[in-house]
Amino acid sequence: MPDLDYALNPYLGCYHACTYCYARLYTRIREVSENWGEVVAVKVNIVEVLKKEAPSKPRGVVGLGTITDAYQPVEATYQLSRRSLEVLLPLGFKVSIQTKNPLVTRDVDILAAYKDRVDVGFTITTLDNKVASFIEPRAPPPSERASALKRLSERGVKTWLFYGPIIPGLNDGGDDVEALLRLAESTRSDFYYDSLHVKPFMSGGHVLAPYAKRATSYDWRSLFNYIESKCKEHNVKCLPGFARNNPSLSIRSFIKPAQS
Repeated sequence: MPDLDYALNPYLGCYHACTYCYARLYTRIREVSENWGEVVAVKVNIVEVLKKEAPSKPRGVVGLGTITDAYQPVEATYQLSRRSLEVLLPLGFKVSIQTKNPLVTRDVDILAAYKDRVDVGFTITTLDNKVASFIEPRAPPPSERASALKRLSERGVKTWLFYGPIIPGLNDGGDDVEALLRLAESTRSDFYYDSLHVKPFMSGGHVLAPYAKRATSYDWRSLFNYIESKCKEHNVKCLPGFARNNPSLSIRSFIKPAQS
């Protein structure tokens, strides 16, 4: 994904409850991390902190939603992501958003107004609704994400698509790759991809346990070479995600612990 200078996460925990989500391992509030998908903490003072701290910070790229989705359903009530955009963009910061939720299109007015300073990426692991509902049980259907991606692109907002995690035996087929690349091509979106990163919680009786075991001996290089070749066929800019993109990247954060 795009290189970032700052991380901004208005919420801790995520309603989408994706089975592969690693964020639970990096969430300091135990009630949230141990009840993933059921409890979301809201940084109610985040906008006030931004207003105080952002003007004196070096301008750079702010990643909005680097740990949990900044446009998950609770955003419809608190609007912390939108209000953060209203602080950051006029100050000259660039903002890179990654989400699974079409709710981001609610803010198309400000995104389009500052389209030279924003990009929006949608995580779409597959366009197969059945597979998506298995690994991302409460996330919006992939068809809705695809429609939102198209809407933002049509408004001139820079868009990208994140195909990840790729889970052997679930969403690693040629049909998955082809369908997602057609979507990226039609929306002029960059295409990022990443393998499943096996975590300790994916063992035992976890739904991904058999797939995680397979991932440890999977021929990722052959798959990545195939993806790269298909990207060339579709004339889509194709990049590996996360650490392989920039292993030396360090990210600063504006945000202090939220107050109640």
